[in-house]
Amino acid sequence: MAKVNTSFVCQECGYESPKFLGKCPECGEWNSLREFKVQTSKLKNEAPSYKSQTNITPKTLSQITLEKSDRILSGFSEMDSVMGGGIVLGSVTLLAGDPGIGKSTLLLQTALNISTKGKRVLYISGEESQQQIKLRAERLAKTTKNDNLFLVSLVDTDAICTLIANEQPDFAIIDSVQTMESENLTGLSGSVGQVRYAAAEFIKLAKNLNIPVILVGHVTKEGMVAGPMILSHMVDTVLFLEGEKNTGTRLLRSLKNRFGPVDEVGVFEMAEGGMKELKNPQELFLTKGNNSPGSVMVANMEGTRSFLVEVQALAVYSKLPMPRRVSSGIDYKRVELLLAVLQKHAKLPVDSMDIFVNVAGGIKITDPACDLGICMAVLSSIKNINLSKYVGIAEVGLLGELRQPSFLDKRVAQAKKLGITKIITSKNYKSIEEVVKLFGK
Repeated sequence: MAKVNTSFVCQECGYESPKFLGKCPECGEWNSLREFKVQTSKLKNEAPSYKSQTNITPKTLSQITLEKSDRILSGFSEMDSVMGGGIVLGSVTLLAGDPGIGKSTLLLQTALNISTKGKRVLYISGEESQQQIKLRAERLAKTTKNDNLFLVSLVDTDAICTLIANEQPDFAIIDSVQTMESENLTGLSGSVGQVRYAAAEFIKLAKNLNIPVILVGHVTKEGMVAGPMILSHMVDTVLFLEGEKNTGTRLLRSLKNRFGPVDEVGVFEMAEGGMKELKNPQELFLTKGNNSPGSVMVANMEGTRSFLVEVQALAVYSKLPMPRRVSSGIDYKRVELLLAVLQKHAKLPVDSMDIFVNVAGGIKITDPACDLGICMAVLSSIKNINLSKYVGIAEVGLLGELRQPSFLDKRVAQAKKLGITKIITSKNYKSIEEVVKLFGK
């Protein structure tokens, strides 16, 4: 007879404990452990049998032939490039992002694009009703007369698997995996057991029927995918949609991809009519006709793509004993480090000034090659000189030296493509002091 045991599982990291704990010893979260009942059966005390039930013959590496994976185009070239050329048949993709960032909007537009090409698409929502999805579709599409897009509002994992197996769609979207639940195991929707079970069933279904499935995932307050970490390991591709809610900029990143690169990024803009892909990001990140001091362009790399971003700086004399350092789109600790370098090696009086640094367009940059551009923007504001037609491409060290970044030729080529010839790099100047002398004391 099966024996019922009680186990306590952390909802954040999946840590299991035989007794209740107020604080999870693995991730440090408070009141995150939930009770689960686990059935265990008594096994016979016999030596395991390793006799093969089937004839399995291993192959050498040279005997294995590669087959080109068929892909479905999403209708967004930016999304297809991030996924390695399209959606692979039989693959399972996890799309995560903050609430209200546009995950459901992007996937509904993808479903509309694929269904208009003759593919049968099944959109399953556990968060919205069919009427709510229809309202969004009317806003996103010119016409809702579509015989290939099917909508279902359902949260039962087993019923969804049966429905997909019976309908045999060409593409399926499940929004979201955290809302799924099954009567086969205890626990509410979103618990570790339910999420793990739902993901395993959907993956098994996708592989057996060769149907691509996209799962929508929630994120925690730290920005990580909610649920057990094994969820990210089980799926084939993990995409993350990020951006600021008060701006329309959206970046689609690939954190894991078994069928393509993981360093690509897609740039979108959330407009009134839904997601709009930006094939030329300079339209969003550069200010036209800006000739004011304090503005410098930097060549930012997102994956293997290079595009110019405008960095703005404002330096004003401060009466505070500790001048303010405010940054938007750049880590303020990085800004403080660069200001210290400017004070030490360039002899700029930043210790008596309030410094404000902002990245235009609402994008966040972490590329070290943007260091020189930030320093030049601060210099431009302090000296009150116009450097808006300059591009700074170099990493700045603590000793004031300029280091050559990766993909320098690609960054320079992108700047010249836009007609910019005033480019400051580590090939022309060796230190930040030389750059400051270039524009006068």
